[in-house]
Formats: sequence, structure tokens, C-alpha cells
Amino acid sequence: MRVKFRGLMVREALLFEGPHGWGEFGPFPEYDDAEAASWLRSGIEAAWRGYPTPVRRSIPVNATVPALPASRVEAVLARFGPVGAVKVKVAERGQTLAEDVARVAEVRRLLPDAALRVDANGGWSEEAAVAALTALAEFTLEYAEQPVPDIAGLRRVRNELRRRQLPVLIAADESVRREQDPLRVAREDAADLLVIKAAPLGGVRRAVEIVAQAGLPAVVSSALDTSVGIRAGVALAAALPELPYACGLATVSLMDGDVTERPMVPDGGTLAVRPVEISGELLGRYAASVERRRWWLERLERVYGVLAS
Repeated sequence: MRVKFRGLMVREALLFEGPHGWGEFGPFPEYDDAEAASWLRSGIEAAWRGYPTPVRRSIPVNATVPALPASRVEAVLARFGPVGAVKVKVAERGQTLAEDVARVAEVRRLLPDAALRVDANGGWSEEAAVAALTALAEFTLEYAEQPVPDIAGLRRVRNELRRRQLPVLIAADESVRREQDPLRVAREDAADLLVIKAAPLGGVRRAVEIVAQAGLPAVVSSALDTSVGIRAGVALAAALPELPYACGLATVSLMDGDVTERPMVPDGGTLAVRPVEISGELLGRYAASVERRRWWLERLERVYGVLAS
């Protein structure tokens, strides 16, 4: 990684090739085998079934600013080129609200016309979320992603913001992809929109079904994937009947390397819907150590057992 993201400076994933191309299996190491099974299902779909017919050929994307000092924001944004939307990470453990405000303010200073959203990854309490979003509302937020960890808390924060007449929408991420019932957040009226990721939801087709059943607008996002995994997110965004928001699929720009000579990075604020051609030379350059390879193959075997059962 070029910058620390989600606490990581190195991102690992297992790639495999099938009759329809490459698939990616990249659940984070702390995810158990049962949760990781959806990620494997998504990779198998990509490699053995391919993707649905797209309804659009390009996907608008946002830049992503990690939880770093305001002084580094400009350099990070430069990696993405011109974009019309920016997502800013907030509520990082060990950081203060003042640091979040400074980071968001710097983005707004640099891009006064961009759609601006913040992502707390469930890092605030309900009280802290309301206080933080009240302070950040002056920068005209498009929405706040997963301000608190649970669905009941999302609903209460959403209702309190409405009571205060603060025009900040609430987006659910972890409350969709890490829940046994991904539709519960919509059923309980706890969010205004959903953040959808192909891999954690079991693949493009299943994610499309979830969006249709939820009846809420959706933003397609990545899970810090290589270009192989980003291709699945692009396929999902391309398959949705409506795509009202720029998608969080430009995170390859935060990486120091990739497995293709043509990485899935934005051009003029969009990603093209196109195949990803894997480079054997780059696969070799970024190959994991023998120990990590063994760890991933053992995990693959276990998770495949979960999926098969």
C-alpha cells in the first residue's frame, strides 16, 4: 500500500483462473471461514460463470482519502486524477474529531464542488456520531457511511439527524455485508442507501438481487481488491438498473503495485467496463512467501469445504 488503509500496509489475496477468466479470494485475515465463504463464492462466479450483461459501459467513481493528516490529503487525491466525489475515512481509533474535521475541511478546500461523503466503519458511539456529523455537516456531506456498528444504532442516529434537520443521509455498509440477513437494515428503515460489495455478498448476481429486494439506492464499493476483484465490483455497478452515486471502486490507486499492466484506476473520474489481463511477470514479482502461500491454500481448502456444504 502507498498509505496505511484499514490498518494495512500490505494487502494479500489469492487469485485463480477458470474458463471465464480470473477470480479473486481476498477476505481479510481476521474473517472466519464461514464469513470468507461468500468471498470464495464471488471469485468462483467470476472465474467459472462470468458476469451479467452490462447496462452501462463506464462507472463513475470516488477518490478515497484514508485517515491520515490533513497535510497529506492533497498528495493522496493527486493519485486519483479528476473526480467528482471523495470518500473520507473518519473515526479512526486513536484519532480525534478535530483531526477528522481538518481532513474533511482540506478535501473541501481542494475540491469545493465535489460530492463529499465520510466513512466511519462503525467507529463512533451514537452520541459521538451525532456530534461528529453535526460538526461535519458544514462541509455539505452527501452521506455518512456506517457511523455506528449496529442496525438499531443506525436507525437512532438517522432519526436524530432528521430531528435536528441536518441533511446528512445514512449509508449502511457493514450492516449489510456482515449481517446474516443483508436486507434487515432496509426492513428496519435504518439507512437511506446501501453500500454494496460483490465479494462479501457472494458475487455479482447475488448482490444485484439484494439491491432489488432492499428497494434502496446503492453505492458499489471495493474491499481493497486487486484489479481482479475490482473487475467484479465494476461488473456489479454495470449490472444495476440504476446507479445514482459515484462508486468506491478506485482503491487500486492506493496500492503500490498490481497484477496487471493496465490496472483498474480511474480515467477522468470513471472506470471502463473491460476485461483485466493478468501479467505473469507481475504475478511473479508480487508472489507471496512460501509460508503465506501455504496459509492461503490451507484456508482455501477449509473455506471451500464450508461453501460446498
